[in-house]
Amino acid sequence: MTTNILLVGVGGQGTILMSKVLSAGLAQMGYDFKMSEIHGMSQRGGTVITQIRYGDKVYAPNIGKQEADVIVSFEKVEALRALPFLKKGGIMLTDAHEIYSMPVLTGKAEYPSNALEELAEAVENFTVIRAREKALELGNVRAQNICLLGALVKVLKLDAVDWKTLLASYVPEKALAVNLQAFEAGCAMA
Repeated sequence: MTTNILLVGVGGQGTILMSKVLSAGLAQMGYDFKMSEIHGMSQRGGTVITQIRYGDKVYAPNIGKQEADVIVSFEKVEALRALPFLKKGGIMLTDAHEIYSMPVLTGKAEYPSNALEELAEAVENFTVIRAREKALELGNVRAQNICLLGALVKVLKLDAVDWKTLLASYVPEKALAVNLQAFEAGCAMA
């Protein structure tokens, strides 16, 4: 059996770091896994998508429409965009954070004000994780990704890894304490 995870966010939110830490944890647990990243215009605030598939034997990293077991979104409109990839009965975790695209900022498009309501209506197993808010409260907004990682680890019951030690090998020492707090907070919010 293969589990399919889609991580979606905007450039600069730490989607790639989260995918690397998650993949390292899956490897420690003995899973075969494949990962694929799509950066787009990520350095200019564009969409970043990471696909991770893990199980006993995984042959390709790509996740098709209605194949994702779990979608983790760093931003609620990115969650709406990713919705076609979630399989029936799948799990969606999203932050309530809003990032306005250039068309929204220039007045050529409107940001959907009811994104969370649409998601809650469309997804049976839907949870809002206020990761960015928690990261700000802890003193480092960049810990949003690790907060979401904690929630994902809890939801998927991936607790056979010493995540704290693993995080220490990916996060700079000066930011480790806040990231460990963010991870624990994410676990508690899931």
